[in-house]
Amino acid sequence: MFFKRKDQPKDNTDQSAQNQADIPAAKDAFLAEMKGRFSNSADFIIKELSPELSLLYIETLIETTMLNENIIGALCEPVRSLDQALEQIDSGSKNKLDSLDKTIDALLEGSAIIHFDGIPSVLSANIKTTVDRSLNKPENESQVLGPQLAFIESLNTNLSLIRRYLVNPALKVETFQLGVRTRSKVSLLFLEGIADDGMIATVRQRINDIQIDGILDSSILLQLIEDNTLSIFPQMVLTERPDRTCSLLLEGKLAILTEGSSQAIICPVNFVEFFKSMEDQNVRWHIATFLRLLRLFAMQISIFFTAIYVASLTFHYEIIPQPLLVPLSESRSKVPFPPIFEALLLEFTIELLREAGARLPTKVGQTMGIVGGIVVGTAAVQAGFTSNILIIIIALSALASFTTPSYMMGNVIRILRFPLIFLAGFWGFYGLSLGFAFIVIHLVRQSSLGSPYLAPFYPPRFSYWLDSIIRMPLPFTNTRPYQSRPKDMVRYPRDPDQNE
Repeated sequence: MFFKRKDQPKDNTDQSAQNQADIPAAKDAFLAEMKGRFSNSADFIIKELSPELSLLYIETLIETTMLNENIIGALCEPVRSLDQALEQIDSGSKNKLDSLDKTIDALLEGSAIIHFDGIPSVLSANIKTTVDRSLNKPENESQVLGPQLAFIESLNTNLSLIRRYLVNPALKVETFQLGVRTRSKVSLLFLEGIADDGMIATVRQRINDIQIDGILDSSILLQLIEDNTLSIFPQMVLTERPDRTCSLLLEGKLAILTEGSSQAIICPVNFVEFFKSMEDQNVRWHIATFLRLLRLFAMQISIFFTAIYVASLTFHYEIIPQPLLVPLSESRSKVPFPPIFEALLLEFTIELLREAGARLPTKVGQTMGIVGGIVVGTAAVQAGFTSNILIIIIALSALASFTTPSYMMGNVIRILRFPLIFLAGFWGFYGLSLGFAFIVIHLVRQSSLGSPYLAPFYPPRFSYWLDSIIRMPLPFTNTRPYQSRPKDMVRYPRDPDQNE
């Protein structure tokens, strides 16, 4: 796996041991050491409150009001020892620290440090400022029924949202620090007694093996811990919904949250999971089944529809119905390009419009997509660059790609169209069959935390097929999916009068 932790040379080990040295008791030595660590940074502040007492903090990380009222105001009275300062300070989180590394970590987390001359320890008081945004509706996974809350960039807030849904002491949270320079907090969540111990150990080991400068978002962490980082298909789900996260935790899956990210990583997952929506659980099973089948059908339209058009017009005219040949021939009579070039030109234009609309401000982006599509499409047909029928096919393919609930899988569908168009243009349906076979073989070889990616279809588990594609009625979903290998397979007894 990439970015694995390498063995440190002896010099680094000695340096690490030196960093764990005790805090200098002398004030001058301590302040000189701290100034050297922070390289005289402009926002690193040192105040000498008395000949013996020194106050250190990072100005951009602390709440100024709390600093003045709870710390400086409390230390106005004479202080003769660190224990006395501990009693006088009014702060929610106060700790005694005895190493330089812990002192620096506390400063970087928004604490003020008090050092008393002659004492080889310091007092930390947490007064960090909060810059979190308010809770909002999900933007990428919106739904009509169900909760309307999304994760934000605060790890503690996201953990609180999950705790509100899962009021259970079995919910375990393990915290890691990743990034040699960012030291970002990462939390691993699972339900004890349900989640598989082997999968927990695997994720724990993969996180501990990461050695990188910084982790700024969950999407970066996902690429470092998934089974095959070279595959175009994602092997873990990113979600911004706390309710979906809790629903998958109840199935025995694991969740990973990152400080500064509004997305949670869910693993293990299978291919069909990317086409499921949390709203499927909130509507009647008939409607949920229809919508799920519609998404899977739309995926096939988006990937293969344009390629089938190219193959048919290039090599296989005989499969086109006779009534359709005349209007198709009239539509293409003024087009000077072969079907493959015509299709690639329109597909590339659609991707340009889509990317421009996504990067522009919301209102301008929507206008750009609508006006650009109409103007470019009409002008292309009138100029003879393309046919009317291909405009319809390209529009349907682009529209179908938006039905996928997962943004990552939607991007995969967009990319797969291009190699299939090339194969169809050079070898017709034989090339298209080759491309389809390659995709299936690649999917069969993939896994998520060692669990088959195409489960329950390969290896076949016929008893789970229906509940994978079809959202079965709730009385028939009393067992958890086998893919995550849960310790407790039974969610609830199917017979209400039956006791577990």
